[in-house]
Amino acid sequence: MIRPARPIPGIEGPSRTDLPVLHRYALDRDPHRPATLRFSRWLTSASPAWMAMLLGVVLLAPLTGRAAGYTYTAAFDALVRWIPFLVTSGFFFNVLISVLAMLVGTTLGAALGLGQVSQQAGIRGASWFITQTFRNSPWLVLLFVVMLAFPFEVRIGDTIVPVPDWTKAVIGLSLPIMANISEIVRGAVQSIPATQWEASESLAFTRRQTMWMVILPQCLKRMIPPWMNWYAILTMATPLCSILGVEEVVNLSRQAIESEDNHPELLVPFYTFVLLLFFVYCYPIARFTIYLERKFAVKL
Repeated sequence: MIRPARPIPGIEGPSRTDLPVLHRYALDRDPHRPATLRFSRWLTSASPAWMAMLLGVVLLAPLTGRAAGYTYTAAFDALVRWIPFLVTSGFFFNVLISVLAMLVGTTLGAALGLGQVSQQAGIRGASWFITQTFRNSPWLVLLFVVMLAFPFEVRIGDTIVPVPDWTKAVIGLSLPIMANISEIVRGAVQSIPATQWEASESLAFTRRQTMWMVILPQCLKRMIPPWMNWYAILTMATPLCSILGVEEVVNLSRQAIESEDNHPELLVPFYTFVLLLFFVYCYPIARFTIYLERKFAVKL
């Protein structure tokens, strides 16, 4: 005898439980959704044109303000007068510091990176320790240490050679760059397949010949994109030197504001101009770095 199938509760028959049914989640009908998220959702979905217009409104709105009889129009006029001085005597000095620090850091970092892959345990351990010490130290602290540890002048016989602050800034900024370049070199060397070493050994190449003639030429394309990225980071870090009294663009901007009687309206145009200077200089470097990463990407 075949028993009739039982009706399915809730579909073919009455429900036997009072448990609630879990409906599909709908964000738009959520009564607990905070209203403050509406602006965030609009902000993430807004087009670049809307963002550019919003930024323009924010920058141009202060032009209508007044404080103590000094308008933002007068502040922008003062900025126009100071622009040649800020660019030639300020920002170009930032670029000079970044170039010299990158040159020193790259030279020392390349030697340190090769020391990390040395076959001698003492050289390898010392290179690793120096790399990790400066790689994990705050840049501003290194600048203060170099500024206070290095003498203000060096006496050679009867001759006194002054040591300017910008020289100390170059040394202080080159130390973290040295450590990060060391990691770039080490990673690039270790990323080369072991078959390259074995093939060079089969051709009776020494380790030095293998490193300079086989390994490093292949590492060059892999090291250029991160090297350029670190140069952009270094350039954006050069305003830290202003804390130590180096005459660069941020320090000169502050002096220019003081010479204009320290009106609060001068802060926005002057420091916005400094921001634009760094953006115009660093953004093409960042875009070119992305291009090189795609061009030199390792295709497996």
